[in-house]
Amino acid sequence: MLKIFSSDIIMENETKSGLFFAVLTLAIPLLTGIYLFFTPFPHTTSIKEFCFYGSLLALIVLLVFRKTNFSLRSPLTIPFAAFFFWGLFGLFFALDLNNSAHDLRAHFLKYVAIYFLLINYFDSHKKLEVLSRIIIASATIFSLWAIIVFYFVDGNSFSVRLGVTFLEIHTDYIGFVLIFALILALNKLISNHPKPVMIKVLLFISAFILCLTTLLTQSRGSLIALLIALIILSFLNKKILIFIIITVLLVVVIPGFKGRINLREILNNERFQMNALTMEIIKANPITGIGFGMQIYGNVNRIDLKQFDSKLPKKYQGGVGGTFIGSPHNTILDIAVRTGIVGLIIFLSIVLTALWMIWQAWKSARSEYYKSWIACSFAAFLSFMTAALFADTTFGPPAVVFYTILALITILWKIKDESPTASNLAAKTEEPVAS
Repeated sequence: MLKIFSSDIIMENETKSGLFFAVLTLAIPLLTGIYLFFTPFPHTTSIKEFCFYGSLLALIVLLVFRKTNFSLRSPLTIPFAAFFFWGLFGLFFALDLNNSAHDLRAHFLKYVAIYFLLINYFDSHKKLEVLSRIIIASATIFSLWAIIVFYFVDGNSFSVRLGVTFLEIHTDYIGFVLIFALILALNKLISNHPKPVMIKVLLFISAFILCLTTLLTQSRGSLIALLIALIILSFLNKKILIFIIITVLLVVVIPGFKGRINLREILNNERFQMNALTMEIIKANPITGIGFGMQIYGNVNRIDLKQFDSKLPKKYQGGVGGTFIGSPHNTILDIAVRTGIVGLIIFLSIVLTALWMIWQAWKSARSEYYKSWIACSFAAFLSFMTAALFADTTFGPPAVVFYTILALITILWKIKDESPTASNLAAKTEEPVAS
């Protein structure tokens, strides 16, 4: 990694100041990479905060002394800005001003900053390969850790959904991290470019572990998202059908999973009540929403969920087992209830812009290498948005994954197809991982 990034640092002279700025330039992708690596791991907040603010500090110094070409140019810049300013405007109507102001910074501006760091410092095919290795390694190691701790150390049965006792990355959030990594691993595995047999074996093992761990969560949203990703990739390479078969077999083998996907379980799912309740709140706050703060929805001192529950049809009243869930568990509804219909429209413009960039990149694709990356980004984005219909994804590891996927799409859109050199770059980056 250091070799790839340091080769792009042009030192104007051999003075101490030149070396200082070169180190700062190298530190940004290094710290950002470490941040992404530790994203799924619990109890690593201090490491991630150090890496994030360290990279920002290095960037600020480089900007002050004009030693960087850092740019905010992106098709997503205007949608991001519009969403931020609408969230800012919504502070005047927020039911909890302090929580909304905090979350607008901590759960939007922070992730947008990560997006811009990625598109500026991982802006080539070789650097994308490095980024994919970081994400694959991180998710694979996390998967092994999660399985060992949850099933062997804590002694849970394999019929218990993986991660139900995890606090920082709960069951429904694990799939977002692992499916993205699985897509990247499969993209490298099915690549036609020559690679050592050992690398192929490691990629297959990693992909299997990621698939197994995702399914151990027994998340229906993750299962649907996983299958969608695999189906998209299979159009590019029929070898992916093997993993579709593996996925189906694991669903059958994992204790308890079949019970979660039977028709009765789906038709009587508690999400119908949760969605109906959320819609009532949206009706009461249609324009600006209840505020950007993510703790407003479940705060009994800010919003009376029982009052809205009384307006629902009888079959949806009473909450989930007599308890009202403190969030919509649906990203689209979550955005709508917090920022109103206007905020939702702006957010959807981000989604549509990302899809437009994928389409533009695909139209310019000439090499199979570049096409595989585009298909990979599309599979990652569509699978994420599908799973997001079953979970709140605007904070924590899922949000980091979302903005990383957006960065991947933007980088591919910016660098276009470098064919025939793209093939050469791919061949070089398939050297041993330690390079």
